[in-house]
Amino acid sequence: MKSCVLLTMDNMNDFECYDSLLIEPLEQLGWRAEEISWRTTRVDWNQFDAVIIRSPWDYQDDSDAFMSVLKEIEKSNAVLLNCIDLVAWNINKKYLAELEKNGILIVPTVWGCDYSQKFIESAIEIFKEKELIVKPCVSAGASDTFRLNFETDIIDHEKLETLFTDRDFMIQPFVSAIVDEGEYSLFYFNREYSHAILKKPYENDFRVQEEFGSHLSLIEPERLLTETAKEVLTAIPYETLYARLDFVRLKTDTKEEQFALMEAELIEPSLYFNMDSQSAERFALAFVRHYEKLQLL
Repeated sequence: MKSCVLLTMDNMNDFECYDSLLIEPLEQLGWRAEEISWRTTRVDWNQFDAVIIRSPWDYQDDSDAFMSVLKEIEKSNAVLLNCIDLVAWNINKKYLAELEKNGILIVPTVWGCDYSQKFIESAIEIFKEKELIVKPCVSAGASDTFRLNFETDIIDHEKLETLFTDRDFMIQPFVSAIVDEGEYSLFYFNREYSHAILKKPYENDFRVQEEFGSHLSLIEPERLLTETAKEVLTAIPYETLYARLDFVRLKTDTKEEQFALMEAELIEPSLYFNMDSQSAERFALAFVRHYEKLQLL
């Protein structure tokens, strides 16, 4: 029997995680799986055939250390999935700018590296909107993400300057469809569609993570959404074992409704195996096929 690691974090008590649903279907396919925190020291990665990055949801607190661990795994005999080149590409949200250059519709974004009130005011002028989202380019789980209303809020610029000075960040107009309709997530294993969900924030919130009380529902995505997701998958420049593509409905300058990419989650997305009873089995089978394909290269 082969062995693999589901890479996680030290303490998952404050999170909703469904990685354990993978263990049985992987075992049925001849793989013994165990969960190990990426912060665990002195791990002999050579004893494993594969390491699947799953839920290291604190990596953004020390992304350099996280990448160092992945480099250690990459040097070992274990196959790292998703691959380290894809992780390095996806870890900074500036990858969205690259996808946009390749024709993918994203939420309009201004990129910054040194926060100032003047910079924010210029973003307001660019977007013609008084309500903005500000977040780091390296982040997960809505950490250090702010919804700022410049008509109704007193903005603590000193706090934001402390958080974002000498730190890459992004500014976007707040998209009301996130609250009114929700955020769509489509899941692909080995680039094959698995399932889709709609995440709607809790009342008076804008964050769609379960930890903030959002409502989740399994959906059948409309054709425009699946077609848009296929375009995004094609534009991703690396092979993927797993991908979660997050979208919001957006009205463009032509007044036509389209789906804009919020995130292409390729490192440690929750894959919501709890929402679709067959999704864990589909993932396990996709993993075995992906692993075997890599062994033939």
